[in-house]
Amino acid sequence: MTAMIIHSPTVLPMGPEASGFWRNSLAATLALALHAGVLAALVLGWSVDKPQVEAPAVLTTQLVMLAPPAAPAEPLPAVAEVAPPPPPAPAAPPPSQAQVDPQVQAQKLEQAALARKRVDDKKREQAQEQQRQQRERLDAEQRQRDAEQRLAQEQAQAQRAEQSRLAAERARQQAAQAAADSRQYQPLSKEAPDYPQRALDKNLEGDCTVEYSVNPQGRVENPKVIDGCHPLFMRPSLAAVATFRYQPRLIDGRAVTVPAVRNTFHYRIH
Repeated sequence: MTAMIIHSPTVLPMGPEASGFWRNSLAATLALALHAGVLAALVLGWSVDKPQVEAPAVLTTQLVMLAPPAAPAEPLPAVAEVAPPPPPAPAAPPPSQAQVDPQVQAQKLEQAALARKRVDDKKREQAQEQQRQQRERLDAEQRQRDAEQRLAQEQAQAQRAEQSRLAAERARQQAAQAAADSRQYQPLSKEAPDYPQRALDKNLEGDCTVEYSVNPQGRVENPKVIDGCHPLFMRPSLAAVATFRYQPRLIDGRAVTVPAVRNTFHYRIH
């Protein structure tokens, strides 16, 4: 801050002898007044504000999508005006403890006990009914299993009986066929084999089976010894079979060959 001192000879007339004193006094007074004014301005909050800087202008854009126009709303049906319900009647004040009748209280307790008893009885009856239904279901299942078992046994018995009947029928047919075959190729002559001397010396006994075919002429063909025959009995058995003669089998009036005919010789020492 700069203090300005103005010298004007017209304001303060001074003599030549006092002009220097007055001039210094006036300059000092003005300087003190200016400093006092500045100090008072600082105390009262005066300050030098900085110049405000203007912010640059910014252009902001925003995309807004408009909803399609709504369909005109249908007019709402007229609602009949409902009269407001009448205000509830004021509740009666609860009776005081002194106004409760002991008999009424006892009746209420008895009714509550009876209600609990009825509920318990109903639950017990339901449990008994469930148990009875379960027993009936188990009994029905057991009866069904027993019936199925009896049916299976009856079927097994019937099957065994049918098998026995079929076996008997087959045996009867085989017997009849064997009888017919035997009648058709009955042996006309059979000679017993000679007992081997070596077997006699060793006291050997045994059986020997020979299998062969009977041709249309009733003669034996292709004789062979079946396993299990002792070697000493083979030769006499084959020699005896070669002498056998049979009546030919006839089928539709024609003689045919009979295969797999067997004859067993028993060698015993008496």
